[in-house]
Amino acid sequence: MKLRVAGAQLAVTGDIESNAAAILRAVGFAADEKAQVLVTPEGSLSGYTPRFDREAVREALAKVTAAAKAARVALALGTCLVEPDDGKCYDELRFYAADGRCLGFHTKALLCGTLAEPPAGEINDYGVRPLRTFVLGGLTVGGLVCNDMWANPTCTPMPDAHLSQKLSEMGARVIFHAVNGGRDGSEGSDLAWQYHESNLRLRARAGRLWIVTVDSSHPTHLRCSAPSGVVAPDGRWVCRAEPKGEQYFAYTIALGD
Repeated sequence: MKLRVAGAQLAVTGDIESNAAAILRAVGFAADEKAQVLVTPEGSLSGYTPRFDREAVREALAKVTAAAKAARVALALGTCLVEPDDGKCYDELRFYAADGRCLGFHTKALLCGTLAEPPAGEINDYGVRPLRTFVLGGLTVGGLVCNDMWANPTCTPMPDAHLSQKLSEMGARVIFHAVNGGRDGSEGSDLAWQYHESNLRLRARAGRLWIVTVDSSHPTHLRCSAPSGVVAPDGRWVCRAEPKGEQYFAYTIALGD
């Protein structure tokens, strides 16, 4: 079985209209590359914030998903959203089939915060729902959002739940990973890059998983906080984007590998 994936490393900002336009460009790229599914960064539609224009995000979401449906491209779409069933805000990776059906969403579980007690930060802004898998074209896949993959020790107040390994045990063969990491060009940013990259490779090996990962590229003059591309189950990069600016990639995963 083969799965052709596409990824979009986008400059995510608080401008919903600009974010939606970037995602639409990525959908066009994915369609041209005959990709079956496109993954976008954390918060790529709403911006990486719990304080966004709810109506504007809903309208932009309808536009983006309609374009993907028309192009017959499934989505693993990063956005923050307020869910109507409980009124809580979630940092989500939303899955849509190529025919436009919403398959559900993963909510970021290892929310970032300070290491003080009680912790401050996004851990107080977003809700969390149980880990789950999704079926895309007959294949079981999972989704993780940024810190879910690596539990960065500088900003993770809770224990590492090894979510990629849990998804592997739940039957996932591929993990789509949406990232929006901070960076400032300092030595600390370089250390974070090394930590993020090594975790992607090691956790792919541990779970015998394919990982398709994309980071935000804002600000575009700085290197991203983590690489964007595809990691094979043996920990090799088989496809990798340039680490600055808006970038796209496409790769065909052979599930027998």
